[in-house]
Amino acid sequence: MTTHTHLSATECDGAPVPSEQIEPQETERKGGDPHTMEQQPALELVRSLCAELDVRRITYCHWKSNDRLDRSATGDNDLDLLVSRADTQRFTSILTKLGFREAQGPATWQIPGILDYYGYDPQSERLVHVHVHCQLVVGHDATKNYHLPIERPYLGSTVQGDLFRVPAPEFELVVFVIRMMLKHSTWDTILSRQGTLSSAEREELAYLQAKASLPRAHAVLEQYLACVDAQLFDRCIQSLQPDCPPWFRARTGWQLQNRLKAHALRPQTADVCLKLWRRVAWPVRRRLFRRWPRKRLVSGGAIVAIVGGDGSGKSTAVEELYAWLSADFDTTRIHMGKPEWSRTTISVRAILKIGRSLGLYPFMRAPIQYTADTDSVVFPGYPWLLRSICTARDRYLTYARARRLASKGGLVISDRFPLPQVKFMDGPYQSERVAHAGRASWLIKALTRMEARYYELILLPEVLIVLRVNPETAVERKTDEDATSVRARSTEIWELEWRQTRAYVVDANRPKAEVLSRLKAIVWSQL
Repeated sequence: MTTHTHLSATECDGAPVPSEQIEPQETERKGGDPHTMEQQPALELVRSLCAELDVRRITYCHWKSNDRLDRSATGDNDLDLLVSRADTQRFTSILTKLGFREAQGPATWQIPGILDYYGYDPQSERLVHVHVHCQLVVGHDATKNYHLPIERPYLGSTVQGDLFRVPAPEFELVVFVIRMMLKHSTWDTILSRQGTLSSAEREELAYLQAKASLPRAHAVLEQYLACVDAQLFDRCIQSLQPDCPPWFRARTGWQLQNRLKAHALRPQTADVCLKLWRRVAWPVRRRLFRRWPRKRLVSGGAIVAIVGGDGSGKSTAVEELYAWLSADFDTTRIHMGKPEWSRTTISVRAILKIGRSLGLYPFMRAPIQYTADTDSVVFPGYPWLLRSICTARDRYLTYARARRLASKGGLVISDRFPLPQVKFMDGPYQSERVAHAGRASWLIKALTRMEARYYELILLPEVLIVLRVNPETAVERKTDEDATSVRARSTEIWELEWRQTRAYVVDANRPKAEVLSRLKAIVWSQL
């Protein structure tokens, strides 16, 4: 890839950066360097982003984990990009142009100067997470308590790689060593057995030590981060070695924290307490309550409803979409066709079952008829009608819960959804037929109106997707159910005129992979 011109240190800083101190030799970026993207092709979305940043002359760099740039280019790792504060607005406008969406974690997790954007690459069907840093905020993963105010010279040292701009290895080594010390070499992390680097972190340290000049790293500290002198920095590197005694590591970490005290977001004691609390609270929440806070879209949440006849692949689509979105976002799945029973429903059904067991009334099931003939409708009894009302109420309560989650920024994936156009599934069709048969009493009509009222309170979702499959194909797929029922339900969906609605109609006769790809593209475009 051709190396493009970019803002020099003088242009982005207002002050020149001595090249003999921090600029890497050009040959250090060549050869078998992971800055090249030869291992695997980069995602098209990532390439488009880097091209836009270059054309718009955005001052940025991929600021960490640059020994694994190939994984960032292919979406396996987050894109950790440091962006000049002056260019932040233009940078985020580029992300918006490319279809990225901003997301936020819980308020207690948010850190000033750090933004999260997610984009969808349709060719790979992957989400790309851009972790935007306007400030170099480092520290333990649970708190990120320290800000290193060296963003301008850090950006001023960058050179253009094959795809990303990357900092001088001396700057990267300085920041990496400080990051790892604050993450692994404090007394609380050592006591909690987190005092050693992972294998990936050891590889990155070895990579940076091989690329960077230690005297140049000392010069970077002297000029831009004088609170950390060369002697302390060398002790920090020694502390990160696997054979370093814990007492030496803890003492060096304590010295580094004292030197950086003025750059801490909160006092050291408060930071330790917060780390200890989160180390306990997070595993409990994840393992005991099966809950883990995810990010929510800044633009708001949405209900995504998947509708279709039997055999159209609704359940598979819901499972795949949930797995895809829940990895990053606060996502819930519901089943509007079979809603969870409320306590009222449980009580009513229990009473009805007791009455039937005592012989107070015979069990009667409503005949499911897929014709418009109301003359043949037989009233199945009040117990059946009461159960239908309970089902309608449960669907409404499920919808209300989903609506609250979406209004708070969450995503809800719904298997089936009551629609006025669809009569054979998830609606009051059979009750309406009983009431309109001409032989219904005032009580029957009142109960059917009560049921219909619940459905009237259920408004359309933000994203409505209809899986349309040929009725005969549906019968072939759904061999475990009555063919007449499967054919009738699929025929209704197949013959409806969906162009008059705002639904996205997907041809479910296509191969599974193709259908899922289409679903992901539709959902992401509407979030």
